[in-house]
Amino acid sequence: MKPRRSNLSVPGHLQKMHVKAQDSQADVIMLDLEDSVPLDAKEAARAQVIESLLGLDWSRKTVTVRINALDTPFAYRDLLEVGEKAGHLIDAIVLPKVNNPGDVFFADRLLNGIEMAGRPSETGVGIEASIETAEGLLRASDIVQASERVRTLVFGIADYSASIGARLVSISGHGEKEEELYPGHRWHFTLSNMVMHAKAFGRMAIDAPYGNFKDLDGLRRSAVMASALGCDGKWAIHPAQIDIINEVFTPSQAEIDLAAKVIEANAQARAAGKGAVAVEGRMVDQATVRLASQLWEQARHLQLI
Repeated sequence: MKPRRSNLSVPGHLQKMHVKAQDSQADVIMLDLEDSVPLDAKEAARAQVIESLLGLDWSRKTVTVRINALDTPFAYRDLLEVGEKAGHLIDAIVLPKVNNPGDVFFADRLLNGIEMAGRPSETGVGIEASIETAEGLLRASDIVQASERVRTLVFGIADYSASIGARLVSISGHGEKEEELYPGHRWHFTLSNMVMHAKAFGRMAIDAPYGNFKDLDGLRRSAVMASALGCDGKWAIHPAQIDIINEVFTPSQAEIDLAAKVIEANAQARAAGKGAVAVEGRMVDQATVRLASQLWEQARHLQLI
């Protein structure tokens, strides 16, 4: 799949932001019909998203649309109208608050019908399932296997916090000031668990946004921790966050050079019929070779090599 380092969330009803988003450096543009849209603007936002999808040039972007949750009166209409009119232009539908595989089954079946009746995209519309509750995390394995359309799992930190009754430590509830309440990473288990379920079935994992877009140091800390746990990217709620997220989730030149050494040493050892691989005076096992190969492949996708 294409890189998903930075995933910029853009309110669906604000057309001027769509224009700016298409010119941003974000890997993914997510046109949002859910939390960022007021109740009285839901239908207008849906129409605006469809208009923007059809009228703007998204050729350089991966584009997704977050519909409303399936327990609302808006979701089925979001799926139908966006899928029928612009499904051939989007990479995935983002399903919020996925609690069980039935949510994915529903979206999958509806998208099947839409694609049979209309113009499917070359790869079909994918599904990004947001894990935002304790129930969703508990069933993450079933959720990720519910359809071949599932391409990523996404962590929803604010709703997850509410679902388990966690302490509120910031206005947005999206990751700020965590160190003032809890030593270390408060969501280490939760995020790592979600990553495990995603990677076990060859899917990607995306971290939640960082709420205070003016705190770039806090954003960097949050992104570094997510990357260390195996996430492939992170949501952004403001264009100012994109560069730091891209930087953190992009292999450095030193990492690329080291990966090249490991891959080359492994190739030479195999050609010589040797089982042991040595790099810079240290023995390297096949697990490290696989890590180096993954990093090299990521760098290739990003056109760094």
